Parts: sequence; structure tokens; C-alpha cells
Amino acid sequence: MRERVAAIVRALDDQYPDVRCELDFTTPLELLIATVLSAQCTDLLVNKVTPGLFANYPTAQALAGANLPELEDQIRPTGFFRQKAATLQGIGRQLCDRFGGEVPARLDDLVTLPGVGRKTANVVLGEAFAVPGIAVDTHVLRVARRLGWTMQTDPVKVEQDLMALLPIADWTHVSQLVIWHGRRRCHARKPACGACSLAPSCPSYGEGPTDPSDAARLVKQGVRT
Repeated sequence: MRERVAAIVRALDDQYPDVRCELDFTTPLELLIATVLSAQCTDLLVNKVTPGLFANYPTAQALAGANLPELEDQIRPTGFFRQKAATLQGIGRQLCDRFGGEVPARLDDLVTLPGVGRKTANVVLGEAFAVPGIAVDTHVLRVARRLGWTMQTDPVKVEQDLMALLPIADWTHVSQLVIWHGRRRCHARKPACGACSLAPSCPSYGEGPTDPSDAARLVKQGVRT
């Protein structure tokens, strides 16, 4: 099984040589904010909102003291803006009260912050602190199941299954590869099976169009979902 997984990872590396986190950020706090905003929102839209947001709230202290209606208005395009604004302000206050205004680099600490679950924590750890972690979002859950890497539906159990299959050093990188694949080819409703480099080894091949021309029309480019 591990050899098959390793072969799939190599194929994904060939397919997506420029893979990276598609949220724009320069600090751990910026990535934490952007990841919270990305819930039920595209990374593309988040990246349009965050430059002004980061300029207005460059620190946890600024976020903690934000005028809530103003914060809501600035993040309105990302959806669920009232809930997200309250979450961000709560994160700012918790960071100031408990962590000296800095984003902690431990999963056990991150998941105690408002609105921060294991997925968000692992994104921040892996991308901002180079601490390996598997971020199980909707794409990772779907693609991992289609590839036969897990039979679980609970994100924590999926994370555990993938941790057992992959070398620790690869956890963050493979998370991004699978996310990219889910966004570009292995879509929820109609995967582009006929335009997928994993087709020869995918147990779910055929769930989507297998004709190369039909499948090619389903392939997405860039930051979308």
C-alpha cells in the first residue's frame, strides 16, 4: 500500500510542480486569519480581501481591539462575515491574553483558539512554521477516499490514516498536492478522470468522464475553490 501511495505522490508531483499554499500571507497571523476566512469561500476571493485587512489589522492587538462593524464590513465578501469577524476578534484577544500576541507553534495550543480546528491548525503549522501536518479539508477527504487511502469519513480519522501511510516529512506537501488535485481535476460532482495522471492506479476511475476531450473541459486552473 505504501509503495502505491508513494507512486501516486510522485505522479502528483509531476502533475503539479508549482504546488504551494494558495492563500497569500507573510506571517503566521496573516495565514491564520486567511485560513479562517477561507471557510465556505474561495482562496481567490480571500486573497482579494486580505491585503487591506492585513494593513488595517497587522497585529493580534489590532485585531483584538477592532471595531466589530468595521471588521465585518471589510470581510463581508467572504461570507458569514459576522461570525468570522467575531471569531477573528476572539482569536486576537486570546493571542494577546494567553500567547503574548503571537501565534503559537503547537497544535494543542492552536486548537484552543476560537474557530480553529485541526485542519486550520495544521495549515498554519505546516506553512508558517514548517511543522509537518496533514490538513484534511473537503478536497483531501474526498480524494483520499477515492484513491483508497482511507475508508473513513471523519476528518480526524482520515488524518490518522494518512499519517500512517505517509512519511512525516511529506505530510504538509502531500496535503497541498491533494488539495490542488481536488480543486483542479478530482471534483466532487464530476471528476476529470480522462485528464488525470492517476487514472491507471485510481480505484475510482470512471466516476467522471473518461473521454480525454470531455475530461479536459472539466480541468480548472488557478485558485478557485
